[in-house]
Amino acid sequence: MEQSNNNGYLNPAYVGSLNATTISIPGAYKTNAETTAKEAANGHKPSETTTPQKQTEDETEADVGEGIKRDGWNNDIEFLMSCIALSVGLGNVWRFPFIALENGGGAFLIPYLIVLILVGKPVYYLEMLLGQFSSRGSVKVYDFAPIMRGIGYGQVLATGIVTTYYATLMAITLRYFVESFYPTLPWSYCRSEWGSSCLDSAPQTLPMSEANGKASEVRTTSAEFYFTNIILREKTSIDDGIGYPSWTLAVALAAAWLIIAGIMFRGVKSSGKASYFLALFPYVVMVILLIRALTLPGAVDGVLYFLKPQWHKLLEPQVWYAAVTQVFFSLAICFGNIVMYASYNRFGQNIYRDANIVTTLDTFTSMLSGVIIFGILGNLAYENNTTDISKVVNGGPGLAFISYPDAIAKFKVLPQLFSVLFFLMLFVLGIGSNVGMVSCLTTVLKDEFVRIKQWRIVVFIAIIGYLLGLLYITPGGQFVLNLLDFFGATFVALVLAIFELLAIGWVYGVKRVCRDVEFMLGIKTSKYYRICWGFITPLLMITILVYMLARYEPLKYKDYTYLPGVYVFGWCLSAFGVGQVLFWAISAVRSQPAELSLCQRIRKAFEPLPSWGPADPHTLKRYQLHMEQANVSAMFQRSGIWHKIYDNIFG
Repeated sequence: MEQSNNNGYLNPAYVGSLNATTISIPGAYKTNAETTAKEAANGHKPSETTTPQKQTEDETEADVGEGIKRDGWNNDIEFLMSCIALSVGLGNVWRFPFIALENGGGAFLIPYLIVLILVGKPVYYLEMLLGQFSSRGSVKVYDFAPIMRGIGYGQVLATGIVTTYYATLMAITLRYFVESFYPTLPWSYCRSEWGSSCLDSAPQTLPMSEANGKASEVRTTSAEFYFTNIILREKTSIDDGIGYPSWTLAVALAAAWLIIAGIMFRGVKSSGKASYFLALFPYVVMVILLIRALTLPGAVDGVLYFLKPQWHKLLEPQVWYAAVTQVFFSLAICFGNIVMYASYNRFGQNIYRDANIVTTLDTFTSMLSGVIIFGILGNLAYENNTTDISKVVNGGPGLAFISYPDAIAKFKVLPQLFSVLFFLMLFVLGIGSNVGMVSCLTTVLKDEFVRIKQWRIVVFIAIIGYLLGLLYITPGGQFVLNLLDFFGATFVALVLAIFELLAIGWVYGVKRVCRDVEFMLGIKTSKYYRICWGFITPLLMITILVYMLARYEPLKYKDYTYLPGVYVFGWCLSAFGVGQVLFWAISAVRSQPAELSLCQRIRKAFEPLPSWGPADPHTLKRYQLHMEQANVSAMFQRSGIWHKIYDNIFG
């Protein structure tokens, strides 16, 4: 096959767009080759004519010009920064510390790092490859096997659920941000109604023994009381309902969605420029907070608790399950976001480098956040005269809004200034993650309703997201968040990720993925990625899922057990998300030519569409020729089952 002389960048003129009318097929020039490919994809016989009748040369030139002017990443760095802003977010600062706390501190690091190497890095790179190679979004990317398209729709459901409660976290962050301008931080001191069990988060002026009172009594910080009683107005039970939304958080939630929608209106050009700030600013604040946390009394004990492995925890499937779900949330894999972002790249961009940078930096950020949090927890244990780090603060999603504000309140010089910077950082992290998820939803809806303007879709998503977000800012909102997080996002994402890996590794084939990589990047895929994609990653995830289901216990929020009907709703939600695979599989089989038998239609639904491949028609022709030559060579290979398995991985 004739090679290009542009170092693998087969389509240098193209950059994709988040604002384009065919958003999941960037660079779709109105040419004869494209028309033929579209007709073939729809099951029609290609037309004999090369141009549509009654189409003038001016119309053709206008169409081509429109394709060239479409927005996209201004440069490769913007894509990298956008991926960092998406993946390095609240999943690291908000979710990782409390997941580690609930699973034995340092014991969690071992399975987390193993899962990162065997699941996180391979899947992240794989999704980048598929998105960039096909220039398709999270649903259209399954043109390589239309019968599996339901995976994409199920992931969209999970993404939508995560988007709604991420926006709520941004609303809480905005309220803390505004209250950081008060002369005295409102969470730094105890109220009389909180009783003697409350401990001021502000620096203590009394001697330690007098401030702590009884040595056997573990006291609760004012930061925790403030978050639970004033911000959340949290109930002890939702058996009598979840209550009404907080009006202050409702206003903050509206502001959060307005900001998200505003960024989405401007498209990828402006979000790419903003990605420099979104990706880099949080690290400046985290370094300052790290220095402060490590200088607190007792912080070293907390950090040692975080880093010291408890080996017996490795035998608990729940810990491994938590590690897998944390990798999903932290890297944002198996939700369709990475595929969507990569679909706007130049065809030959070096995503091998980008994937390694993002996954490494993501791990570093999680570790940094863990050290900060556990340093603060060590200080809280010291002030409570206890050595049990896990007992000094409640876990759950609110940990970042308890321990971090508590540390901020201990600043003796301008705590308000640091508080403003910190909550601005959290808000920036939330923007980076939420814009990526909303972009994924926008892509799917735009693909289905091509004639609707994008701003209408953005407004629709924002309104629906706001209305659903009101559920989370009620007194029972955290109960709802905990429920939907497990049944609607975490569990669904895990099951669909297994389907995704099997579809790519064994329906499309690891061998063909590696051929695509070589065609696009000019590099060969290492055995590490081949073995992970084909065997280790799907088997590890299947094993964790089986053990989790075998040892499943009813979901709880703190000490509260939900009513039976709530669990029924939760499993129905999970079934609806996972059931998208079956629903769209039936649709794909029925859309095959009617003259074929049922078995032939099923087999045909597993095959890539004729238009599958690079979006640029000239590159697509080269790719199709490349695959024809490869298929001819495959005709002379042995056909035994074991040989096929070996050839799929190492061929």
